[in-house]
Amino acid sequence: MQPQESHSGSRLLDGRVAIVYGAGGQIGGAVSRAFARAGATVHLAGRTAEPVEQLAVELRAAGWQAEPAVVDALDEEQVERHAAAVVEQSGRIDISLNVIGIGEVMGTPLVDMSLADFERPIHLGVRTAFLTARAAARQMSAQGSGVLLFFGGTGDPVRGFGMGGFQVALQAVDHLQKQFAAELGPRGVRTVMIQTGGVLGDTPADPVEAAEFAQIAEMVTADTMLGRAALLEDVGNVAVFAASEHARTITAANLNISAGAILP
Repeated sequence: MQPQESHSGSRLLDGRVAIVYGAGGQIGGAVSRAFARAGATVHLAGRTAEPVEQLAVELRAAGWQAEPAVVDALDEEQVERHAAAVVEQSGRIDISLNVIGIGEVMGTPLVDMSLADFERPIHLGVRTAFLTARAAARQMSAQGSGVLLFFGGTGDPVRGFGMGGFQVALQAVDHLQKQFAAELGPRGVRTVMIQTGGVLGDTPADPVEAAEFAQIAEMVTADTMLGRAALLEDVGNVAVFAASEHARTITAANLNISAGAILP
């Protein structure tokens, strides 16, 4: 059974073991910090060593538990081998989240887009979501508990901006998480999609990149009802809630953090 939480002030994820694929990126790093702060042991998986190793040093310096590993989340053998190593080291897998990049090309109209650019995010997005969720789900099924977290946005087509195959990929992954939920619910495993219309990360230091960031931030914020978009810390906070016992009745569901940009 899943470790029971004390409700006398303990951290929400005490005793949990999490894997974050893409932990070296801004969103993956933010969620990893939030998981660690909430008491989880976080296995930081990334395609290159330096970012996840640096994050592990940061988390450990704060007194939190983190284990870095080089994992290509698109490679079936590497994903399975890493999941087995996590279980061997930590005894279980309670949370899995995949936020790796999937090679999307945006800003180009569909009629002008190559087949390769269109289908790349669909193929990579569905492949990596399936591989990583399956690896964690096998262990979660055996232990009788766990949470598969997914990340992305589903909703109406975006007007005035070319999304290529990216939104198609996210819709497919959303259906995938619901299928996992239907099959794994009787085994105590939940699935949740964190749904966003765009997350504002850190402002780039380069002036040109900073100007582009400001334009994107304005576009993302303009579509919201609250006049603000989700920040990295918002993603981390919601991920902690979704993975905790406070969300134990939530499965096959999307937690909408789009600030009103996306309606059901």
